[in-house]
Amino acid sequence: MSDFLTPERTIYDSGVQFLRPKTLDEFVGQEKVKKKLFLALEAAKMRGEILDHVLLAGPPGLGKTTLAHIIASELQTNIHVTSGPVLAKQGDMAAILTSLERGDVLFIDEIHRLNKAVEELLYSAIEDFQIDIMIGKGPSAKSIRIDIQPFTLVGATTRSGLLSSPLRSRFGIILELDFYTIEELKEIIKRAASLMEVDIEDVAAEMIAKRSRGTPRIAIRLTKRVRDMLTIEKADKIDMDIVRKTMEVLNIDEEGLDDFDRKILKTIIEVYKGGPVGLNALAASLGIEPDTLTEVYEPYLLQSGFLARTPRGRIATEKAYKHLNYNFPENRLF
Repeated sequence: MSDFLTPERTIYDSGVQFLRPKTLDEFVGQEKVKKKLFLALEAAKMRGEILDHVLLAGPPGLGKTTLAHIIASELQTNIHVTSGPVLAKQGDMAAILTSLERGDVLFIDEIHRLNKAVEELLYSAIEDFQIDIMIGKGPSAKSIRIDIQPFTLVGATTRSGLLSSPLRSRFGIILELDFYTIEELKEIIKRAASLMEVDIEDVAAEMIAKRSRGTPRIAIRLTKRVRDMLTIEKADKIDMDIVRKTMEVLNIDEEGLDDFDRKILKTIIEVYKGGPVGLNALAASLGIEPDTLTEVYEPYLLQSGFLARTPRGRIATEKAYKHLNYNFPENRLF
């Protein structure tokens, strides 16, 4: 997959902070999530209480980090940002926890990647606002309990199934984010264009939205590249022609597929006769890791109906055959 279509953060996402919504009202889409979050936020503020711990789960690029910052903004408090892989030792976590002030938000991205020792230290912190620290080594070592300020933990994960049950059960608010609709992405694209001070036609915004794979991060990234084309072409506004030229340069088709997406589908169709094919075999044929295939490439292909999973493996759907101009075998057995 090209860097332009990956939902993961890339160098092309730098300098987009000013495009991020600052409040729930500005945040487009995820209506069910917003309603649940609004209820919890308003109730906590009215009672003067600390907001329950929040788990944000869903594919990358859907706004989990943005929502964490919005939570802190709505609560008018500080946010401390870190990630699971960074917190290698209990001391790393303890240093952050003891620096928190009352009501602060601690945002841990990729929380499913916390190591066990750090996670266990977190249990008492989020449940009782206390941590136990070992002083010394060997037989003379002793545990000291330290009180910390009440805070709200906001965890983000792209793989909620990897969260341990003890950690997951300690979140009072669990919110599942889903892919965005074309209309929601159009609104995000128009807002981004406005903030970048460029005019965009409605049909042009829709063209970008259809290629954004249901993901705001990709929508904004593509909008920035379309703006580049606008500059090069010395045009007055973003229209269908500007978008079309940009997508031709990026080699992104009308369904939002790039070269590697098409390679995945063609491999299943040509090498494995349409499937089913096992995950490891397909990943080996493509020269990538199985986790990369399942986490980065498959979500959109599954969600958009180009790929299906069966008990026996992956198959290319009739939609995939037609999109790539292959004849679909009507008598194919899965």
